[in-house]
Amino acid sequence: MDPAPLELAAAPASARDRAYRVKEMHLTLQGEGIHAGRAAVFLRFAGCNLWSGREADRATAACRFCDTDFVGTDGPGGGTFRGPEALADAAAECWGRRSEHRFVVCTGGEPLLQLDGPAIAALRARGFEVAVETNGTRPLPDPAPDWVTVSPKAGQPLALGGGDELKLVYPQPALRPESLNALGFRHRLLQPMDGPAQAENTQLAVAYCLANPAWRLSVQTHKVIGIA
Repeated sequence: MDPAPLELAAAPASARDRAYRVKEMHLTLQGEGIHAGRAAVFLRFAGCNLWSGREADRATAACRFCDTDFVGTDGPGGGTFRGPEALADAAAECWGRRSEHRFVVCTGGEPLLQLDGPAIAALRARGFEVAVETNGTRPLPDPAPDWVTVSPKAGQPLALGGGDELKLVYPQPALRPESLNALGFRHRLLQPMDGPAQAENTQLAVAYCLANPAWRLSVQTHKVIGIA
């Protein structure tokens, strides 16, 4: 396991020299949320501010139900990219020759520990629409991504009070969906919590969406069809 600290966003001397640590980067279909089924470069940054990623720390973590490996840089297409241009070039290589509808999903861990304005600008310069999936505890960079998905965690204060997509992993007893209704999001989704109780959690989410139609169900379709 990579021993890197949780806070990966300490700024280097210049954006050009910054090292972006990426767990994995590959072309796939977005598996969940409003853009489910859309071709995308999946760019998973290493590290998170709510859990170290180590099982030994899960019981005391701020987020205990994460189902993602974001430790280190050893996943498909992963590595350390020196500067925003190198990061964006790697994303463009993943996408291939096709020039239209370029879409990159920046996720983690917590991508806003590393994703910054220069990286977003470099990705846009290569024709990408840039999406981010964040826990919402850190502010957006400037320029901001084109699509912002926030997945809040119980007990963690939000730095982002609005965006495109609010995606709540459900159920979280200490974070009820109705407590988030005043936030400024265009779309509100419930995503059943993965794990041994997933079937029960799915039924609970379905029932909530039927009773509260401002919310819609988000299913992790990539797990259903068996793609990464």
